[in-house]
Amino acid sequence: MKKTTVLIIGGGFAGMNLAKRLDYKKYDVRVLDRNNYHSFPPLFYQVASSALDVPSISFPFRREFKKTKGHVAYHMGHVKGIDISAKTVTTSYETISYDKLVIAAGSTNNFFGIPGLSEKVFGIKTSMEASHTRDEILDRLERGCMEKDIARRKELLSFLVVGGGPAGVEIAGALGEMKRDVIPREYPELDPSDMTITLVEGADRLLSAFDSKLSDKAAEYLKQLLVDIRLNTVMKGYDDKMVAFADGHQEYWETVVWTAGVMGEPMPGIPKEMIGRGGRIIVDEFNRVKGADDVFAIGDIALMATDGYPAGHPQVAQPAIQQARNLARNLNDGTMKSPFVYNDKGTMATIGRNKAIAQIGKLTFAGRFAWLLWMLIHLISILGVRTKVTVLLNWIWNYCTYSTSLRLLMRPTKFPLRRHWGD
Repeated sequence: MKKTTVLIIGGGFAGMNLAKRLDYKKYDVRVLDRNNYHSFPPLFYQVASSALDVPSISFPFRREFKKTKGHVAYHMGHVKGIDISAKTVTTSYETISYDKLVIAAGSTNNFFGIPGLSEKVFGIKTSMEASHTRDEILDRLERGCMEKDIARRKELLSFLVVGGGPAGVEIAGALGEMKRDVIPREYPELDPSDMTITLVEGADRLLSAFDSKLSDKAAEYLKQLLVDIRLNTVMKGYDDKMVAFADGHQEYWETVVWTAGVMGEPMPGIPKEMIGRGGRIIVDEFNRVKGADDVFAIGDIALMATDGYPAGHPQVAQPAIQQARNLARNLNDGTMKSPFVYNDKGTMATIGRNKAIAQIGKLTFAGRFAWLLWMLIHLISILGVRTKVTVLLNWIWNYCTYSTSLRLLMRPTKFPLRRHWGD
């Protein structure tokens, strides 16, 4: 019998879980991704702060799919167009036909229409963004060491984190640890007071998805790490290092790290009427794209409105994993008989050494226990024994020495141009 070809766009949490759970007797599975590896986004902030490197939290698709004995094929490329009527997807290099299409492309930064912002701020949404942000941070520290003018040195070492969600809190905390613990040990030319870290959030508290007590605890931890917090503060523009806020005032910041919002990854060819709030693709309770035959969307890019989640499920790992597993069951059964029901297993965020918060149902934790729990769960979730061991050893070394051998400034070469990589 001819197998049904399932093309999965995206090799994140959703795409990988689906690819590994489909019935290979029924389906010929192909995974399309612009990178040839699966990465672990919850730890991108540690890449940006030099605690880990990208290979430590990444795993090659081909090595993982080798376990499927040839039933899952990997294709590299950017999506250039999706033709729903012809059932084809065109990439940077080829056109792939499918019988069933599953879009699991995840999310990207949402700059809320602020002109030119995407070209001026730094992010931690992808492994490459996190690496670029790390290089920028290290560059500012090294230049600060050489700067004789105190006022200019303070400008060089001014960091603004925009967004008070988990990513913003985590990168702000990591920068705070660098200010408090790393600068005195590794940058003797600098005074920690030369470095300023400010976290701005448009809401009236940090981490709005958490219990308010945990939000207060996170703010307390950040203040201990010398991070200045500004609530009810909305950024409206950034030009010539001047940040403009909604209340009209402007301030200078050398480096702006953006974590304020995400949106669905744009998918060329998907009709506008299938796109909902935040650039997410509208799906029903079975993750079927409304108005398209044999097309599904799962994970961050899927917008499934339910009574409990009228604006869609949280754009984090657990909904993506659970949607992938539920869709795999339905496809393997051959009938859409199991609607998706999200099981919230809890939320966590780490702020620094021995400082984390966790919310599991009605239970809340803060401090060392939450920090250890955060590390355990993230360590288990990383693919590959080698990567797990590497991350654990780095964590132990960093904890014992307050130092890391990863504070390397890696500037890419300019030539030859790599246009064939297809952007």
